[in-house]
Amino acid sequence: MESLALQSLSTPFSLPSRTSLFHRSRPISKSQSSILLNHNSHSIPSFRSSTPHLSFFSSKPCLFNPLKKPSTTHFPIQASSSPQPQKSSSSSPSISAPPAQGTKLVPLIISVSIGLIVRFLIPKPVEVSSQGWQLLSIFSSTIAGLVLSPLPVGAWAFLGLTASIVTNTLTFSAAFSAFTNEVIWLIVISFFFARGFVKTGLGDRIATYFVKCLGKSTLGLSYGLTISEALIAPAMPSTTARAGGVFLPIIKSLSLSAGSEPGKPSAKKLGSYLVQSQFQSAGNSSALFLTAAAQNLLCMKLAEELGVIVSNPWVAWFKAASLPAFVSLLATPLILYKLYPPEIKDTPDAPAMAAKKLENMGPVTRNEWVMVVTMLLAVSLWIFGETLGIASAVAAMIGLSILLLLGVLDWNDCLSEKSAWDTLAWFAILVGMAGQLTNLGIVNWMSDCVAKSLQSFSLSWPAAFAVLQASYFFIHYLFASQTGHVGALYSAFLAMQVAAGVPGVLAALALGYNTNLFGAITHYSSGQAAVYYGAGYVDLPDIFKMGFVMAFINAGIWGVVGSFWWKFLGLY
Repeated sequence: MESLALQSLSTPFSLPSRTSLFHRSRPISKSQSSILLNHNSHSIPSFRSSTPHLSFFSSKPCLFNPLKKPSTTHFPIQASSSPQPQKSSSSSPSISAPPAQGTKLVPLIISVSIGLIVRFLIPKPVEVSSQGWQLLSIFSSTIAGLVLSPLPVGAWAFLGLTASIVTNTLTFSAAFSAFTNEVIWLIVISFFFARGFVKTGLGDRIATYFVKCLGKSTLGLSYGLTISEALIAPAMPSTTARAGGVFLPIIKSLSLSAGSEPGKPSAKKLGSYLVQSQFQSAGNSSALFLTAAAQNLLCMKLAEELGVIVSNPWVAWFKAASLPAFVSLLATPLILYKLYPPEIKDTPDAPAMAAKKLENMGPVTRNEWVMVVTMLLAVSLWIFGETLGIASAVAAMIGLSILLLLGVLDWNDCLSEKSAWDTLAWFAILVGMAGQLTNLGIVNWMSDCVAKSLQSFSLSWPAAFAVLQASYFFIHYLFASQTGHVGALYSAFLAMQVAAGVPGVLAALALGYNTNLFGAITHYSSGQAAVYYGAGYVDLPDIFKMGFVMAFINAGIWGVVGSFWWKFLGLY
């Protein structure tokens, strides 16, 4: 499959990977193995391993097996969906074919054809304007291209944006309006925070603590990360910040230490599973607490405007979400362990080695303390920012400014963070196009079609509840923003359910939970989706496939467990 434009969070870091997770600064000998990344003029001093060859097993892959020392020029980690071309490590020269240039013809034809079919072969509804229908056709081709990859994600999204301007479907200002979206800039800055975690070594230190406590198995590591996010979620109301600023740096450190590099076959050793598991679990963590995501508060505000009052909303939200969310959080790592298994599974001696590594790392450095204090400040502003009048993106900007002023990061670090700027481009394009679809009435037309269909079938309120919740969920394939989805559809779907006889509080809470759960169905469905996909460990087809599978699994858990639990709580 096509190599994608997104870089991993540490792609341009020019960092050496920690070969062994357990030795940091001693000189390296010729007989010892290491994983070293390419250095540029602003690279960070190398941390080299002094650990002799270690092997826990003779027949099983092991998390801390050192890799063979590369004999060629080292390449930066690429977040691609296929292995990057590399020089041969053999002594004899080899000639390889140059990489293909330009677009892939078959995916290009299919992607463009889908848009043309929508535009010219499907009759335009009377309720929809010609401009709106034309934008829907361009958006359909854009989404098809993101799946089929005739070009890298950013390049194809840019072509879609260009088509919308050239055809006079959108003005230049309307097409680029989403580039000022606060959520998108929060994503960008979260990449810089993640760079700080890796550059200071704080991510490595935190990862080592995880290995020490839960490192006997890959499944244990996944549960440790999942439970940790659920614990900090109510105090950190941004899934994007949690993904990019906290958990992805930990996963990167663990994966690179295991020799699992993004964009390469070794990604399947550990990184792919940990990223996929954390990505799919994050929606349940966000759904568990009212303050775990900004869109949750927006849902309650819109419900109140429609006359659906939830008394003591924080407690009511948590009580209704607790049982289905806990079941999903416990089930997700295990289900993905079976459906999307890592190659490395057992590491029985890792905790003892992690303890030794912590001892060798010594005390926390000055830059690590600065990173810790800055993140605590950012989290505090995210928690109390509304009271203080400070938006989440502004809080992140303050944190980044501190890191720049104190020299933890320099501007070259930010300039070379290609993954951040690439994400800014393609994600803003998708958010902008999805927003214009709402403005032009396409989304409202779809909602009206659903409401009329339900009326014609004379469904009971439980059936109407199930159909409308499912429709609200899967329409998110047309959205690149959870907040945008809420603003466009939450009120309409809540009103339709109340009109169908669904208890108001039940409908309001369930729609709010779904708003978090559909954040993991695609690589553009949420801020954290862009962060985790940008790490380069999971291929685009796997994002869509596992997102679709886990959507049905979550629907089953929340539908079955939630129904009994909500009945017990008296919501219906």
